[in-house]
Amino acid sequence: MKFLLISSVLSLVGSSAAFTAQPAFSKNARPGMGRQFSRRSELGAALEAILFDCDGVLADTERDGHRVAFNQAFKENGIDEEWGVERYGVLLETGGGKERMTAHWNEVGWPDAIPEEERAEKVKGLHLQKTTIFMDLIDAGSIPLRPGVLRIVDEAISNGVRLACCSTSSDKAVSNLIKTLMGPERAAKFQVFAGDMVKVKKPAPDVYNMAVEEMGLDKSRCVVVEDTHIGLGAAKAAGISCIVTKSSYSAGEDFTGAAKIVDELGDSPETGVTLETLTSLLK
Repeated sequence: MKFLLISSVLSLVGSSAAFTAQPAFSKNARPGMGRQFSRRSELGAALEAILFDCDGVLADTERDGHRVAFNQAFKENGIDEEWGVERYGVLLETGGGKERMTAHWNEVGWPDAIPEEERAEKVKGLHLQKTTIFMDLIDAGSIPLRPGVLRIVDEAISNGVRLACCSTSSDKAVSNLIKTLMGPERAAKFQVFAGDMVKVKKPAPDVYNMAVEEMGLDKSRCVVVEDTHIGLGAAKAAGISCIVTKSSYSAGEDFTGAAKIVDELGDSPETGVTLETLTSLLK
């Protein structure tokens, strides 16, 4: 009798354990539903942030934007200088607008309109004026976003991937470009690290290191999008994976060390770069 009672109790306990171990399904559950993870959580867990360069990446601004704005600023200040398309391509080897003007005039001679004792101040003023002219060009819609940029940005936002723009251009110009060409809602998702926020500009890694530090990012879960070997060098020095999307001035450059090289991000998700593409490049 005692044996039968113990057996019955053990049987009930075993049945209860077996019951509670069964997965709970709703009446609308489908086979395999419990094993599915959302695309958002899968991508977000792997890719934490996309760090874009600005000029040449978000928009092809150098030839028909910054170059034109520099020339207009020179003209308005009585400086007999005009940077042609080819010359400006050479000058892009120097990162930063103020540094670019200084390097050019150190090479070819300084204009009579800029006395030696006023060089630093005059270059600073010219750069500010150039930035204003450049922003007017952006506001006028003269320079569109490059193919695929908006698609990637929207995909990142919808999947919880953070966004930053890390550029040698001025903070004001970068922020205006993003807000004007992408709209205020998308712009609010970007953190901007630009201009003179760091002491040493690209190819030094400072701007990317600043972004990672201030945003609290894991470098192994970030991807940089650049268009030049100078920008690629900055990403490599920072230890962050980099995809290069070639621009009008950079097509022939050496991109050794890039995780991937493309002509553009591409408007079509079927043939262009996607979040899954970027995730596959993580170190």
